[in-house]
Amino acid sequence: MNRLPGLDLLRAIAIGWVMLYHLASYGVVMPVLVDRYGYMGVDLFFVLSGFLIGAQLLAPYTRGETPRWGQFFLRRVLRVLPAYLVVLALYFIAPSLRESPDIEPLWQFLTFTQNIFADYERARAFSHAWSLCIEEHFYLLLPAAAWLLARKPSAGKVAAAAFALLAGGMLLRGWIWQHEVAPLTGLPAFFTRYIETIYNPTWCRLDGLLAGVMLAVVQGFRPAWWDWLMARGPWLLAAGLAGVYVSMRIPSPGFAGAVIGYPLLAASLAALVVAAVSPRTWLGRWRLPGVAPIAAMAFSLYLTHKAVFHWIAGHFAPAVHDGGLLAFCVYVGAALAVGGVLYLAVERPSMRLRSARPFTQLDETRRVTTAT
Repeated sequence: MNRLPGLDLLRAIAIGWVMLYHLASYGVVMPVLVDRYGYMGVDLFFVLSGFLIGAQLLAPYTRGETPRWGQFFLRRVLRVLPAYLVVLALYFIAPSLRESPDIEPLWQFLTFTQNIFADYERARAFSHAWSLCIEEHFYLLLPAAAWLLARKPSAGKVAAAAFALLAGGMLLRGWIWQHEVAPLTGLPAFFTRYIETIYNPTWCRLDGLLAGVMLAVVQGFRPAWWDWLMARGPWLLAAGLAGVYVSMRIPSPGFAGAVIGYPLLAASLAALVVAAVSPRTWLGRWRLPGVAPIAAMAFSLYLTHKAVFHWIAGHFAPAVHDGGLLAFCVYVGAALAVGGVLYLAVERPSMRLRSARPFTQLDETRRVTTAT
């Protein structure tokens, strides 16, 4: 499979951003860009997933064919469930590995509803699975939406659906902020309410996925537009970085952040994704050493890093409590080692199984990017 170096780099940045953001809570000193804004790495993952999965699912439509839904879902199962279930089993079998004593009921993780029924104040163990829940919901919703729009396809219908989803999310978050979150301003429950009602639920966090899917739509159905974007990669790189900076300046949690912060960040990250694919930018041309392995292990690292940080903090206290360079190396080295083991032992074998027929028949011709 042809791996695009720019998308590998963005994936590596996304997982590194998230991991270091969580590492800051263990006393390791981080730059402001990480300490305050590392959560944006999840938004980058959403845009990447929207683009990559959208391109995969829409490829048959661009050829006038109907996707093989069974193969699509089976490939998603093989991509996500093996590594996820291994880590989930460890969280319940070995409670000492948990970064927090309490955890949501097992059924919420098995049904990918942990982000909907979250008790963030009490049960924070494996709480980062909320974003995986949204991804799983996306895998179910996108095929249904594509099938409905493809029955009588038109650019107007697609644009109207995208606008409705974007505007609906903004209105919904604004309403929730005003009625559920803002009344608790200054109270201990304020941040928890924000996480549980705006930050975690799927219906409030579709902006990044939508932005990525719209890139896939343009790439597949408007090749002239896509070529126009490719030719302006450097400008989109600058615009994307500027947009991310502006997003950082919008107070979050806050009304403006809830309403316009998410779509602005999604659009900015989408510009960076286009720049990463464009051969006109250094992102799209250069293969930086060490990036590809980190990108390949991103999912395994995401699943395991918080438990690893917790275990290191409990077993190497003298070495890591100073929060200095040694602590950084111990934490990150251990996370990379454990993530690498999960990737090599579970994730990569299951992905290789996806490469066996009949799974490869889903998308034989459109190999434009990294494994997702």
